[in-house]
Amino acid sequence: MIDILSQYWQTFLVGQYPQGPLGGVTLTILIAVFCISASLPIALLIAVCRTSPWRALRLPAFALVQFVRGMPLLMLIFWAYFLLPAITHVTVSGVVTLICALIIYQAAYLSEVIRAGIEGIARGQTEAARALGLGYVTTLRRVILPQALYNVLPSMLSEFISTIKETSLGYVIGVQELTFAANQVNSQLLTRPLQVYVLLAAIYFVICFALTRSVRYLEVRMNRKRTARAASQPVSILSTIAGE
Repeated sequence: MIDILSQYWQTFLVGQYPQGPLGGVTLTILIAVFCISASLPIALLIAVCRTSPWRALRLPAFALVQFVRGMPLLMLIFWAYFLLPAITHVTVSGVVTLICALIIYQAAYLSEVIRAGIEGIARGQTEAARALGLGYVTTLRRVILPQALYNVLPSMLSEFISTIKETSLGYVIGVQELTFAANQVNSQLLTRPLQVYVLLAAIYFVICFALTRSVRYLEVRMNRKRTARAASQPVSILSTIAGE
């Protein structure tokens, strides 16, 4: 496997670039970063609707989340692959198709993470904010969401790791990400598929393991900060708002 990596490292890293389109690990990471960044505001909106006191917002958001989460990602990719050109009447590249599918898919899952964070905030904080005269939107924006997003940050980063692995499904529509690059290498070697795909698995493992350890490190730091904050008995966020 070492000789395969030494000979084809550029294909695994950037695909055919600069002679051809960008691919490999670089495209995989770029797609994952863009999809998580784009899906976050959508997920935030869905989570706010899910926790809204108004049924007209809760029910459509609930239906959307359940529909997307109940569908295999591969099916969503196929739908996007055939549906987007039919709607736009423009030929859509595989990369755009994969990005659109992943944004919808991750928005549904991230919204549940954020919803759990919102519902994990003590109800007394909402009641205290309302007692101070803050409206629903202001309470949500200045009291609940900052704490909820901070608490679920490790979980959101874990979703980023999942997105990296899910980009491999782009192979079926010709997206030249890491799995596609490995298949190109295998097509050139022909006689060593086991070594090529073990190497592919090792690359995914290294990337995801490094990110997992980073998430774990972040969780430890956050727990230490919470412990230190509780020990020093800081002024609560509601007191700070009340004093402004």
